[in-house]
Formats: sequence, structure tokens, C-alpha cells
Amino acid sequence: MGLPPSPPSPTAARMSMDDRLKRLKFRAWHRGTREADYMIGCFFDRFHATWGEAELAWFEALLEEEDVDILGWALGTISVPREFDGALMARMKLLDYVDIPR
Repeated sequence: MGLPPSPPSPTAARMSMDDRLKRLKFRAWHRGTREADYMIGCFFDRFHATWGEAELAWFEALLEEEDVDILGWALGTISVPREFDGALMARMKLLDYVDIPR
């Protein structure tokens, strides 16, 4: 999505792509609050299949951040740090990927 290539994280370099995606999915869906689970987990589920290395590295770095910050960036209530600003964050801000079961 237009991001410069990033080297894989040391952890990512040691695991298979399948294991890496399973780990990212688990971390995306087990954030600590239901709101964060849905926002971050649904984002991963909807878009990860189209991501390359740079997007995966971006998402891995995003998962290291606090939920309150990620939600604030996505909702536009706090400024997005430079390292997370760009096409993926713009996509996250649309929030049209969140599917909440009723």
C-alpha cells in the first residue's frame, strides 16, 4: 500500500508466514477490551490477505502500542504519530470493516 519496505522483526524472521499470521490474528483479537478487539481484530481479518512485508511490519509495530492510543488515532481524537500515519491508518480510520455480531 505504498509503504517503503521494512526489514522483518527478529521474531517474524524466525517464523513461517503461517505462524506469523496466526500470531498476529491472536494478538489483534486479544487486546484487553472488546472495543479494541473488534476494531483491531476486524481490521486484521478484513485486510491482512493483501498485505506485503511492509504492511505486516507496520501492523506488528502497531500491536505494540497501547489500545487507547490506537483507538484514539483511528477515531481521530488524538494525532497519529508519524510512524503510523499513512495509507493503512487512513484505511483504519474509515471503520467500515468493524463487524459486531448481534
